Amino acid sequence: MAGNYIKHIFSNQISSDFSNDASMAAETNESHLLILEDDQGRKEFSLENPIYSIGRDRDCNIRLVSQFVSRRHATLVRLPREQNGQSYYYRIVDGDAKGKLSSNGLMINGRKTPSHDLRNEDEIVFGPQVRAIYYLLRNTHRSGMTDASEYDITLINPGMTDDLEEI
Repeated sequence: MAGNYIKHIFSNQISSDFSNDASMAAETNESHLLILEDDQGRKEFSLENPIYSIGRDRDCNIRLVSQFVSRRHATLVRLPREQNGQSYYYRIVDGDAKGKLSSNGLMINGRKTPSHDLRNEDEIVFGPQVRAIYYLLRNTHRSGMTDASEYDITLINPGMTDDLEEI
């Protein structure tokens, strides 16, 4: 049953329009970041691709260094947001793209789950001392010209006030 669920996720819900990953990220002003901690320390991954394999295997896109992690522990899948075709999110699924589950599963925010739609600051635990934090960073810069008065700062020398009182 779990294999069918994972196959359903991969075959029916991945948008085929991923040809221009960089422009999609630029249009949405969003960045997806995964900060990983394992036996080799801390690593940061900027997520832009449609699919990532995560695990101990050397062929994984995101490699975990720990004897407690499966060779193909999890898969990250990029999916479009329903209300906005230009924006997307990542779903993490236990196991590989063929439906083979990991030995120990996934813990997301302290709860064991076969899959999860990632939200900002979600904690993913793959095994003892192997975890990741997902960040969805939104660019809050306003488009267009800014009003120059927003940055106008007048500095007054304290000695100048004494001069004004004498006049």
